[in-house]
Amino acid sequence: MAEQSENPIESVTEKIHHESSSSSSDSESDSEKKSNTSESVKEKIWRLFGREKPLHHVLGGGKPADVFLWRNKKVSAGVLGFATAIWVLFELAEYNLLTLVCHILILSLALMFLWSNAHSFIKKSPPRIPQVHIPEEPVLQVASALCVEINGAFVVLRSIAAGKDLKKFLIVIAGLWVMSIVGSWCHFLTLFYICFILLHSVPVLYEKFEDKIDPLAEKAMIEIKKQYAVFDAKVLSKIPLAALKAKRV
Repeated sequence: MAEQSENPIESVTEKIHHESSSSSSDSESDSEKKSNTSESVKEKIWRLFGREKPLHHVLGGGKPADVFLWRNKKVSAGVLGFATAIWVLFELAEYNLLTLVCHILILSLALMFLWSNAHSFIKKSPPRIPQVHIPEEPVLQVASALCVEINGAFVVLRSIAAGKDLKKFLIVIAGLWVMSIVGSWCHFLTLFYICFILLHSVPVLYEKFEDKIDPLAEKAMIEIKKQYAVFDAKVLSKIPLAALKAKRV
């Protein structure tokens, strides 16, 4: 009889535990669904240039990306200050690169030579001149990467010159025309310094305000595509490229 009286109580407790576990599992599944939907929504957000990876990874990762994104403010400020000093020397002070290099070498060699010969008189240890050795592997890696990029640029230019892609042809012509105008405004060093300043300012600002910039960039890209479609329908489609290609063949 005691066993029969205890069985209903055990069954009730088992039901309660089962209901609580099922409710907890349902709540966990709901939370997982919400997290999955939020992740899917985040993935569906339009990003500038169609990128899917973080900006730090797009910039190459490592120390260069850290410098451009101001992860270490002292290093980034030092690099920017050094570039500014170089620009002031060569552009504003009109210093010559060869003259500057020769003057630095003359001063360094003279100081080292005098110190090496006068250390016994001044009672100090001779200077420790380090052995400079450029490793071969990083140089080869940089050279191979540059070679791949240059060959890719040559392939694109060849395809454009062959008349295969009118859109790329117009984009390249417009880009070269803009670069020629900008080049007539300032020297190459000033242009390089402006690009360097933009690399140190635009990525960090974009990373900070990307949630506001990306929707505006998406609207701008949609409008550009609309205008290009109109231009294609009114102008590009009327150019007889097929006839020209048939004559070439």
